[in-house]
Parts: sequence; C-alpha cells; structure tokens
Amino acid sequence: MTAQPDQRSNASWGGVNLRDPHPIGPALERLPDAPTLAAMRLLVVEDDTGMASLLHRSLVKQGYVTVVANDGTDALWQLMENNFDAVILDAMIPAPNGFEVCRRMRQAGRWAPVLMLTARDGVHDRVAGLDAGADDYLTKPFALAELHARLRSLTRRDARERPVVLQCGDLSLDPVSRLVCRAEESVELSPKEFGLLEELLRHAGEVLTRTHLIEHVWDFAYDGDSNVVDVYIRYLRNKLDRPFGRGSVQTVRGVGYCLVDDRPIYPPDGGPQGT
Repeated sequence: MTAQPDQRSNASWGGVNLRDPHPIGPALERLPDAPTLAAMRLLVVEDDTGMASLLHRSLVKQGYVTVVANDGTDALWQLMENNFDAVILDAMIPAPNGFEVCRRMRQAGRWAPVLMLTARDGVHDRVAGLDAGADDYLTKPFALAELHARLRSLTRRDARERPVVLQCGDLSLDPVSRLVCRAEESVELSPKEFGLLEELLRHAGEVLTRTHLIEHVWDFAYDGDSNVVDVYIRYLRNKLDRPFGRGSVQTVRGVGYCLVDDRPIYPPDGGPQGT
C-alpha cells in the first residue's frame, strides 16, 4: 500500500528541498562517503514518501542495508519476522503510532536500538518515546549528518537484551509505569527510592559500592555524606523486605550492597541486622 504524503512535512530536511522534483540526488552528492564497515541492516519506518526515500538513499550511501515500512502494522510485521541492527522510527505514523510500535517490539523481546523521529518538540512527547523503549530521538527538521552520527553511536552500544520489567524473585519494577511490586502487591516508593531500587535491579546479584550508587542515583557532582546511601537502603528494607519477610537487599561489609533473589529468612515485620 502506498502511503499518502505527510502534510506535516517541512519543505526542507537536512538541507534538501522536498518540493524540488529531484531533491535527493544533489543532497546525496554533498554527503561524505561512508567509512568501510560490515553491512548493517536497518528498518526505516516513515509514512512520508519523500522523507522515506531520502532516508533510504542516504543510508544506502552510508553502507547500510535498508528496509522501509510506511505504517505501524508493516513495521511490527517486519520487526517480528526479521532481525535488524537498528530502527529509525517516526513517531507519527498510521496506527499503531511509533510510540506503540516501540512499546510492542520491546515487549516482544526485540532489542535493536531505536532512533525515534518526531515533528513534536514538546518534552512530554520526547519522554513518552524514551519511556516506550526508544534509545534516542531526533526532532524534525534535522541534518542527515546528525542522523548518521546518532546511528553510529547507537550501533556501537551493547545490544544485549534489556527487559521491559526488571525483576528479582518476587520483586519487580516497571520503568515505564513506575510500578513496583513485591509478591504481586504494589509498593509506593519516593523518586529517589525508586531510582536506587532500579539501579540495584539492573545489577541484581552484583555488589555495588556506595560510590557507584551515588554516581548513578544521585549524580557525579554530589559532594554530601555517602551515608545517604545507607539511609535510603534502610528505607527500601522498611518498605520491601521487612513487611514481606524478605532479605533481598544484602550488605557486603566494607564494600557496598547487593540485591539477591532470596527466600523468607525472618518473620514479617522483623528484619536483618545493620543498616
């Protein structure tokens, strides 16, 4: 099915006048040749036929093998049937939209990095794309050189599986809905408690130092007392361990903390010793 031209498109993209009857050739002549690289397979999801053609031609010139989908249904079929090294995904495509396509591909265990394109410049829409599972975004109009650079950055990253819902035993955390559950019971956490638990879950079974936790949950510029980590660990234990008879958050003395898949080790409302 041929997609209708997108009336939202600007007249110029990456220095290309799309109203010109032959806009793509001259623009591509201005692009630098691609470095020698192993062929990488990309999925481009874009309903604007002019933009889709421009992206396809520019990416082929950069050495990528490119497949184009014009709507959400075709995009999901391609993603479920084929493997891609990266996905360029327009947010405002015919249903399902780009946010939903990204969410479904992540739920299906498809972890190719996603670069989301959007004509919207509102913070809410950028956050929605990232929360749906996108790795990066570009707001239209953009320069082709920047798109190529962002793709190179994304495809250099570790492509290992990243679960949508983080889980350790009967403790789970959903980064999108920000829902935390213990034994299928919802638990309310403060933003900082949530961030600390998320970092522990992403490294379940690993010992994390106080310095690591401060840098990843607070920030590099934090210069307060490192005991703040101990305080928030105690908060997590009071909400997630003691009421459920668990001891998931373990202290490794002299080193830091470790989140483990535990079994009940003390009666409800009791608790481990230490902070």
